[in-house]
Amino acid sequence: MSVASPVTAPPSPARQSAVTIRRYESRDREAVRHLCCETGFLGKAIDPVFQDREIFADYLTRYYTDIEPESSFVLEQEGIVKGYLLGSYRPFRQQLFNFFNNIHLFTRGMAKYPFYNKATRDFIGWILRTSWKEVPKAPRRSAHFHFNILPEAQGLAHSTKLMNSYLEHLRCKNVRQVYGQVVTFEARRGARVFERYGFQVLNRSEITKYRKTHPEPVYLTTVLKELR
Repeated sequence: MSVASPVTAPPSPARQSAVTIRRYESRDREAVRHLCCETGFLGKAIDPVFQDREIFADYLTRYYTDIEPESSFVLEQEGIVKGYLLGSYRPFRQQLFNFFNNIHLFTRGMAKYPFYNKATRDFIGWILRTSWKEVPKAPRRSAHFHFNILPEAQGLAHSTKLMNSYLEHLRCKNVRQVYGQVVTFEARRGARVFERYGFQVLNRSEITKYRKTHPEPVYLTTVLKELR
């Protein structure tokens, strides 16, 4: 599943000039994991619904930082990593990694389960019983991405530069198609934001775990772009 931060109004020229988009480096690993956890719950910190940040970051970032780092980019503002796009154009390698990584994470999670708080146990229960039924279909042989930016560094210009860096990387690898699965709701951001980047919406499915914590339906939406 991919998660993206909201795209808001363009930043001021001063803020734009302080932003750098560059390729991910190994020194960025902890910053990327921290940012993933700080934005993991509808753009806010994941802690109220899942207390184990190590498992959460391993699930969402480990493949990209440890196995295919050449396909990821970071947004740096005044020397601090405040956004990232983690991508992959090797779907079979990523799916094979996920198979074994998920078994490992499940084993770790079950060993800690008695010590987790109620919110975390409820979250795990939703993952085991329901989440697999709510993930919309996605192309299995296409490149994909995972995308997050802290609120203070958001802006359409920054997001566009980050996305264009990844799309150019894919074109250099002769990749023909890329998709993302993004959490969307109208108050935060809709799938139409990705239409600005030339993506089309394939499908979407409501994520029921947010019904008790958010006033409007939250969806996981699959967006797809053909590369030329």
